[in-house]
Amino acid sequence: MKKFFGNVFAVIVGNFLTFTLIAATFGLIILFSMMGSMFQSKGPKNGSVLELTFDAPVKESSMDNEVSIFAPPPGSDLYFRDMILAIEAAKEDDKIKGISLKVESFNGGTTQMTDIRNALEDFKDSGKFIYAYSHNSTQGGYTINSVADSIFQNPLGMVLLQGMSAEVMFFKNFGDKYGIDFQVIRHGAYKSAVEPYMREDLSPENREQLSVLLNDVWGNISSGIAKSRTISTEEFNTAVDSLFSFDPQKALQYKLVDKILHEAEYEKALANRLELEIKEDETIKEVLDKHTISLKDYASTLKPEKGRDQIAVLYASGTIMPGESYSGIQSEVYKKAIRELKEDDKVKGVVLRINSPGGSADASEEILYELRELRKKKPVMVSFGDVAASGGYYIAMEADSIFTSPNTITGSIGVLGMIPSVQKLVNNIGITTDYVNTNQNSDFLKTPFKPMSETGIETMTAMTENVYEIFVGHVMKARGMTFEQVDSLGGGRVWSGKQAVELGLVDRIGTLEDAIEAAASKAEIDKYSVVSYPFRKGGLEEFLQEYQTTQTKAVLQEELGKEYYQLYQDLKSIKEFNGIQLRMEFDIKFK
Repeated sequence: MKKFFGNVFAVIVGNFLTFTLIAATFGLIILFSMMGSMFQSKGPKNGSVLELTFDAPVKESSMDNEVSIFAPPPGSDLYFRDMILAIEAAKEDDKIKGISLKVESFNGGTTQMTDIRNALEDFKDSGKFIYAYSHNSTQGGYTINSVADSIFQNPLGMVLLQGMSAEVMFFKNFGDKYGIDFQVIRHGAYKSAVEPYMREDLSPENREQLSVLLNDVWGNISSGIAKSRTISTEEFNTAVDSLFSFDPQKALQYKLVDKILHEAEYEKALANRLELEIKEDETIKEVLDKHTISLKDYASTLKPEKGRDQIAVLYASGTIMPGESYSGIQSEVYKKAIRELKEDDKVKGVVLRINSPGGSADASEEILYELRELRKKKPVMVSFGDVAASGGYYIAMEADSIFTSPNTITGSIGVLGMIPSVQKLVNNIGITTDYVNTNQNSDFLKTPFKPMSETGIETMTAMTENVYEIFVGHVMKARGMTFEQVDSLGGGRVWSGKQAVELGLVDRIGTLEDAIEAAASKAEIDKYSVVSYPFRKGGLEEFLQEYQTTQTKAVLQEELGKEYYQLYQDLKSIKEFNGIQLRMEFDIKFK
């Protein structure tokens, strides 16, 4: 008995010490974050340069943060909108004489890249300079750097200008080889999310839509770069086709860069442009460092927006799914957030910021219903990020106005379902199954070891057609179109934001800031602050809730590496196709 109570006591003491250690660690994190705010930048000196690198991933809200006990406390991270506001503030700040771009790669989406580039173009209207220096830059990095008055290139560096390409992986032969039957139901010849499980190459329809989409997005990006470099689009694309940017001398010859210099020489040119005085006991770098402020430090010195009235930005990023976690757009989290927005009297208008390829039809419909109820009380604007397709487009159908970037991927009005059967796989290794049912289809959608019956296939097909009609009905009402008009633009086909405006699927080209201003105007308010939703717990509470999932993901990423982990994710996504889906399954990344 004494041994028993001793063991119990030891467990209690062990748990107490464990939780004490966790609490102490969390307390230290809070203390260090508070100390960091006490010693934050006091602002730029006179004659300073604002330095932009974009080394870290560009996040739109706390919803983009990884689950971690070391996650930044609320208000301490630099988000996409903060970056835009900081560049706008620097334009009017007399202490900031120019901007130095050192962007090797841009870790964000094409719409974010476009908006930041436009903000930099606007900055130049003030008469202030922009210089750029590059060792080895990706296409995204060069797209940002190309806005500069002068681009300085390292003698042994390169720019990876190649144009855009799409690669699609197919699993049909894999299924045939190992006995996995992908049972597919879809509405829409362009609904390509299930193509990798049906074919071993691109269908003519999918090849067509990808070609049109890529060329449209690349046309928008390349024309902007060519204009900044004062060359024709034809000259720029010739240089890209010939890979001239990989050779610094050819990059200089074909006007892709302006000067070839070492970084120390660039710093000297920057110091001269700022007209800095260098004393005998000082180096150029020492003085330049004192007159250089990072984007994050500069943003931290800006006064917060003031106003009792609020415009809320509801950030919806990732796959739409049922659930109440913070990974993707989980319906319970967003339903709760939308209800809170509806009841909060301080919130006068809402902007739904969508960056989603869609997902569960049921979850999409639940979110749309809550948005419809919200819109009865307050203005609702929608702003599209990189992707607002299928279910991502579906939840935009309760908006006073939809704003999109030219390079947004949107549309994909179509429906799909896929039920994998592994009967042949298990049979091939000597495993068989048998069933006892009370009714003819008692095992429908309950087992992966038996293909769907004819009745099951007919039922899934009818469900798919029903969801498609509901989807089209929402679009008809929101966009003022007939069934035939929506159907002709649907079929699962994706469009660029620019094309979507021309086709009437969205209202106008515009940024997140444009949507915020439109919501404020509709609400008839002039002074307001902007708040982000959903409210994320963050820190210790969320870490404990999501710990097991996070640890598993981290181990797999470390063991498999980036490329093989993505393949694992692609295979894992097969099981997510259960039920009816409003999903676009490919993603375009500009690197």
